[in-house]
Amino acid sequence: MESVTENPSVRVLCPKLVLHKNELGFQWLIGSPFFPPLTIVSTLRCIHTVSSSSDYLKESEDLRTLLPKGFDVIGALVIGNSESEKNACMAIDAARRLRKLLFDENREMIGAVVDINNTGNIQFFVSVSENSTSLELVTSVVYEDHPEKYIWEKGCLLRCELPIKFPVYFPLNNPSDVEKMYLRATEAVVAKFKDPQVVYMAETLSKASAEVPQPVIIRGAELDFHTSLSNIKFLGKDTQDSDSKFLPCAHLCLKSKFDSPVFSVENADTIQVSVLLNSSEKSLNTTAPVAEYIPALEETRLVVVNFKLEVLCYAAKEIPVMYAVSKLVIPDLVDQLNSMKNAILPNLLTEHSQLCPYHFNPPGVLHPITVIYELNYGETEMKQVEIRKYLHLRLGLPSDRPLLRIANALDLSTKKDSARSGLIRKGSTLLKDVHIGIPSSGVQGGVVSLIQGSYEYHHYLQDGFNDSGWGCAYRSLQTIISWFRLQHYTSIDVPSHREIQQSLVEIGDKDPSFIESREWIGAIELSFVLDKLLGVSCKVINVTSGAELPERCRELALHFENQGTPIMIGGGVLAYTLLGVDYNEASGDCAFLILDPHYTGNDDLKKIVNGGWCGWKKAVDSKGRSFFLHDKFYNLLCPQRPNMDKGGGLNTNWIQFYAEQAVFEQVTCGDQFCP
Repeated sequence: MESVTENPSVRVLCPKLVLHKNELGFQWLIGSPFFPPLTIVSTLRCIHTVSSSSDYLKESEDLRTLLPKGFDVIGALVIGNSESEKNACMAIDAARRLRKLLFDENREMIGAVVDINNTGNIQFFVSVSENSTSLELVTSVVYEDHPEKYIWEKGCLLRCELPIKFPVYFPLNNPSDVEKMYLRATEAVVAKFKDPQVVYMAETLSKASAEVPQPVIIRGAELDFHTSLSNIKFLGKDTQDSDSKFLPCAHLCLKSKFDSPVFSVENADTIQVSVLLNSSEKSLNTTAPVAEYIPALEETRLVVVNFKLEVLCYAAKEIPVMYAVSKLVIPDLVDQLNSMKNAILPNLLTEHSQLCPYHFNPPGVLHPITVIYELNYGETEMKQVEIRKYLHLRLGLPSDRPLLRIANALDLSTKKDSARSGLIRKGSTLLKDVHIGIPSSGVQGGVVSLIQGSYEYHHYLQDGFNDSGWGCAYRSLQTIISWFRLQHYTSIDVPSHREIQQSLVEIGDKDPSFIESREWIGAIELSFVLDKLLGVSCKVINVTSGAELPERCRELALHFENQGTPIMIGGGVLAYTLLGVDYNEASGDCAFLILDPHYTGNDDLKKIVNGGWCGWKKAVDSKGRSFFLHDKFYNLLCPQRPNMDKGGGLNTNWIQFYAEQAVFEQVTCGDQFCP
């Protein structure tokens, strides 16, 4: 192979480079123009086939919306079973074709190859020239130990929110004209972004510090749309310029001036960019306002189209604010507007779409992503489920975790708009995760298996409601539902005792007289309520005596490892919530982490833990007393994480790739998916 670059070295930031092992397919390698050329920040799975230009077009449309400006495609990774160099050429060719649709600039590209028939190791190849077929094998690969610090110490976020409302008039006798009018109106909005009278104000988003720098004002006439990012001169962090438009982004980054041990999207420096129209521009001639009336020649109809744009971009702190606005924020606004325009167009006259962008930072992905949701659907409507399923596949996310629901979205809003769309809920005052920090169970050599995630502690006499003596199962159910809320599987409020009873009446399990009664409920009733309110299925473990519970510890440990949900234990007249087990398989010794809903005091964590209302309970204590009664049966309700069977997913979104003119394999998403 001909050498095309001197001692090439690839730096890998993402912790998970190969999203799906043992599956043939393409993955796009994502970098940034603000990093050294061969730096891989993340990887995205190729969803659409790559054997024709139309498929590349679809890929580019998806990535244009998903990726924040400031990150781009720098290559491709191919998982195959043939010659490495040939696959690397194929990967680079695919990445070049995709990049031509996304960016104007050429750059050196990376071709990464994984041979699933060999060791599974990754080989990297580099090609510099756009048309060159010569590759160089990369011999130096550096895996960054602190990737979050690498990204957020160097860069910041720019956020711009812009609601747009404009009318579209069309003649009733020729409704086909509505499309023409609609497209013309959106084109006018796009042109307005570069209008000399438009002003962009960049300011520090956080107002927590007393040292808040003055906003940077940039006029539309001053923007530079011709200089490429690669030719922009970086400035020092402390650069001062008489012309504010040449100040670096670091000027507006407060956190860069202080020691911050945490580097993440949530803690990144964020600059707010506002779009303002300068309607008071001085004129040489004094004129009075003029109203012009132009009557319609025929009967018309008005359609009002609403866009709620919100973009999030990444920029190096040393780049001038002017270039961050002209090369990142404005192109992102245009792309998002066009994406929404295309989504609304097919149903312009029949539906009132409520498209809204949200930003997410799912685990394992070092940069934010942007998703546009149609709020008319609702989070559990099948069309919305399909979108999230597709995104989980694209990002290599687990299919049984609700990572991209609206409740998971980043909240980067200022105080004045923190109630955005009514979706930001007030925090609960109940205690959370009261088991954390509780001393050891005392089981020698045991393996601890615990609940995964957070929950709220619900117990007797909360909310001013007296349920002492009969409401323990209701409280256990409330704790379980709080777990599903806090893990964002649902957005419903934790139901009251009456609402629980109402649900059982509605499904026909109880008579109407059950409502507002003090009748006990057990594991079976709880399973009915979880199914009705959340669509959650449950596994029920039955034991005829409390003495049998230690024999079920292995099964319970598997539940906490695989499902991680709290378990309700019902037996006799008592109900408890089980948060974990400590089990020594060799000796059979075990302990149960019990959250007791029978507590009647105030929410004092120290009092609850010291009183044993949340703590480890040995099946048989040191005095020979059994926690679970031997003359009572017990039902253990084990809620399962919500899943959707294979077949309800993206059957049309196969992953394919070709090599030597042959399609190797087709791959669908995983067997299950959280709706």
